Amino acid sequence: MNKKTQLLLAVVLLGVVDAIVPFFPILALILIYVVLEKPPWFLETVQGIYNGR
Repeated sequence: MNKKTQLLLAVVLLGVVDAIVPFFPILALILIYVVLEKPPWFLETVQGIYNGR
């Protein structure tokens, strides 16, 4: 399973959890963390997707 498929499955799973438990917005918290902290793993993941790794 490549990185793009793994990321898609993780986002879908988080979306389902976010829909089931709407009082705790998991995806919004992850997005805020990524925007504010700019973690290196996110940049590596995005580069891996666009470079085809």
